[in-house]
Amino acid sequence: MPDNDTPRPWENTDSGVILHAVAPQDLGTAEITPKGRFDAGSYASFDLVYTAGPYGIDDSGSLRVCFRFASDQSNPQFEAPRGANFCTVEASNGAVLQLRWDPKGNVRPWDKTLWIKVVQGYLAEGDTITIRFGVTEDGGPGMRLQTFCEDTFEFRVLSDPIATFNFQPLPEQPMIEIGPGAPERFLAVLPTKRRPGETFSLKVKGEDKWGNPSDRCDQTLKVVAEGNIVGLPDTITLRPGVRAFEFDGLSVARAGRVSIDLQDESGGIVARSNPLMIEDTNLVHYWADLHGQSEETIGTGSAEQYFAFARDLAFVDACGHQGNDFQITDAFWGELNRITATYDVPGTFLALPGYEWSGNTALGGDRNVYFPNENRVIRRSSHALIEGGDAAGTDALTAGQLFDDLAEAGEWDVVMYAHCGGRYADIEVAHDGRFERSVEVHSSWGTFEWLLYDAFRLGYRVGVVSNSDGHKGRPGASYPGAGKFGAIGGLTCFEVENLTRENLLDCMRSRRHYGTTGGANGRMFIDLDAEFDAAATVYTDDPNVFEQAKGTQATAAKMGDIVHLPSGEMQLSGSVETTSPIERVEVFNGERLVHTSRPFSSPELGNRIRVLWEGAEYRGRFRQVIWDGTAKIMGNEVVDAQPVNFLNHDKTLEREGNALSWEALTTGNFGGVDIQLADASAGRLSINTPLIDFDIPIGDIGEDDLFFDETGRLPRFIRVFRLPDTLTCTSHRFSVAVDLSATGDNPIYVRLTQEDGTRAWTSPVYVYR
Repeated sequence: MPDNDTPRPWENTDSGVILHAVAPQDLGTAEITPKGRFDAGSYASFDLVYTAGPYGIDDSGSLRVCFRFASDQSNPQFEAPRGANFCTVEASNGAVLQLRWDPKGNVRPWDKTLWIKVVQGYLAEGDTITIRFGVTEDGGPGMRLQTFCEDTFEFRVLSDPIATFNFQPLPEQPMIEIGPGAPERFLAVLPTKRRPGETFSLKVKGEDKWGNPSDRCDQTLKVVAEGNIVGLPDTITLRPGVRAFEFDGLSVARAGRVSIDLQDESGGIVARSNPLMIEDTNLVHYWADLHGQSEETIGTGSAEQYFAFARDLAFVDACGHQGNDFQITDAFWGELNRITATYDVPGTFLALPGYEWSGNTALGGDRNVYFPNENRVIRRSSHALIEGGDAAGTDALTAGQLFDDLAEAGEWDVVMYAHCGGRYADIEVAHDGRFERSVEVHSSWGTFEWLLYDAFRLGYRVGVVSNSDGHKGRPGASYPGAGKFGAIGGLTCFEVENLTRENLLDCMRSRRHYGTTGGANGRMFIDLDAEFDAAATVYTDDPNVFEQAKGTQATAAKMGDIVHLPSGEMQLSGSVETTSPIERVEVFNGERLVHTSRPFSSPELGNRIRVLWEGAEYRGRFRQVIWDGTAKIMGNEVVDAQPVNFLNHDKTLEREGNALSWEALTTGNFGGVDIQLADASAGRLSINTPLIDFDIPIGDIGEDDLFFDETGRLPRFIRVFRLPDTLTCTSHRFSVAVDLSATGDNPIYVRLTQEDGTRAWTSPVYVYR
């Protein structure tokens, strides 16, 4: 990291306009105590002392103490001395100060702002303002720090000493280090699909409560394998000071399924790897998170740290950096290209060049742009946070113009995704299938199946991807932490022959991939085959888009293929291998559910009732749905209750007798509760939430979903169904005859749901008559 007082050429200002009203050295100074390293998500107390410079601070002048948009630390409060995050502010000379906390009180990425205004009196040189964060004298626990790591966490101080409303950052900023806590769980990661005899690695890490790879592991674990893995040690030792461990040179001679358990001294399983399928095949699996940002735009940590985390701590095979274009200066664009070239090592790890075209929603909305090589033209949507304007004349104001400009320049090797973040991609406003090959169905912002349905309705043939769009410096392993984020960042599994940029981009173009909601159990194996009883023509490129698209005569197809089937029937077969037990596999034709396959039968249903809430309020930023509510069981007894997808540790499930209460939110994804009852059918279940209330006989609950809907701009609903008391199946095969519509597209795809709440979606096979 560069010195704190050395600005990098790609850094933006804090005001959007550079007006050096006061020389930086005359703005004053700020010191924070204590300094050093603090655990992510822990409570701490700090004194920040600002000392006025030669100008002092005039009557109605101000200070701002700003924090990054991405930070999920708790907001300061000024009313409850015994509560968490209590803050006091005092001037040494008795000047009267006015305080205001505003989460959008400054220019991004330093949005979150404590605003301190001198309203009576003034400060002279040497006078101080002392800000105490997390005061504990009256019994409060302190200030809760952000839940993710950052080497240089700044309390960014800006001063307006002459009361001109021109806030300038101090040349030296107070900062601390936020590091990982002690490990609370261990993860073991294998590839998902390899060929017999190919070497691979076992990768292991411990994660703290908030999902940060911990450097405090100190344990020897026994290694127990399912299947004959050559080169596997009997034990592995995890030592302090290291955040991840890799064991290379492993191989399996014969086809089949293998996995690895890590056990403690008592034989208890502390980590179970994802399954690895060994197959004699042309295509194998590689995992990627191609969408996220670093601190140079709106994320955390440097771009170099970003790629290092993806490779070394998240264990993904490929990564892309997608900074907002209106924050990427020419200097930073050059730096990004240097970094991707450095980190890209074919066969080991791919760093894909690109950026996020971040146009306003009315102009088309966010798009991810990927290049096969460095030093390509960045066509920005605006220069909102960059000086100088469009001097090169390369800006593309609308998504439609972006597509046209790429076509005019002959840049047919570019691949794009439509995605939903703060702005959402409106693919009805603009879409070009020559470039835009997939839609992002899941990220840390939530789940967006509606974006896929938009594509079906409009006749687009797109694939399904999931990424993190993470801002916390953890690409490939992006957890929601605290605050308003309620989803884990997604991952995409690509089927390619070898790990090269060329193969990866070809895979993206052919849609031969599936997306998952990520997390510890988000690397499942999915294989999908379509068979036809009559001759078909199979395309990779869409013949509706490419006049010269070439088809192949065949009676079978894979995920992502486009199939012309003039007559005949379709049989869809698939296999799924998971770590968490399988709850269901659903087959869809477009938006229509046509088949549900469960790895259990109706007689196996037990006393377990699953209540799930799901949905989003709105397509844009403020999509959170609050599901805070209660459940009451009457005429029966609650034996146990466990949360499902309570991914944000600020949200809790409480049980008191036969009554449950919870705090929960969704952003298009789902959460809920498993209720274990003493009797399978007696009594009634009553649910109360801000959106939906209902009361039903428990005897009416079976394996099929009971839906309770709330009409809105997007689906919001609760569903209730029954499960076996214990699910154990992690291998499942299914086959179903798919009824095809006589006209138009039949987008046939599979959605997998695991017991732990993890989901996956395959890219569709598009079959048309």
